[in-house]
Amino acid sequence: MTIRPRLNSALVLVAFLAAAFAAAALGGLATASSVKTWYPTLAKPAWTPPPWLFGPAWTLLYTAMSVAAWRVWRLPADSTAARACTLRLWWAQLALNAAWSWAFFYFRNPAAGLPVIAALLVLLVLLQIRLLRLDRVAAALWVPYVLWVSFASALNFEIWRLN
Repeated sequence: MTIRPRLNSALVLVAFLAAAFAAAALGGLATASSVKTWYPTLAKPAWTPPPWLFGPAWTLLYTAMSVAAWRVWRLPADSTAARACTLRLWWAQLALNAAWSWAFFYFRNPAAGLPVIAALLVLLVLLQIRLLRLDRVAAALWVPYVLWVSFASALNFEIWRLN
């Protein structure tokens, strides 16, 4: 591999990371005030994670999802159609990821968060299936995200139910 393709590949990885963390920042804008004022007042199940866990967990998840997308981008030319479709789904899940923060935290509405997180989870599972066919390492990087959003979906449901 020459220097230019390696540089291009590194720049694409940085772009995926920037996109993921931009979505995180957009979600953070929605979350910032509610996470300190409204969220602590909600009834939550006993299995709710401690607040300090969310930042490190999401940092790892956004990094892993970016590396997974980058690995798909790097697939050979003979998988162009599969690669393009998978990356379109990646962008869609990123939008739903940010939208959930707005629905749940900004609008302070767990009921509004439920359909968004349900759609996100369906999309993540579809992506998991595609990744298993395209790149096993990318699929392995995706598993924690699917598990976390599965857990977050159950938590969102329980918060809605309890409040």
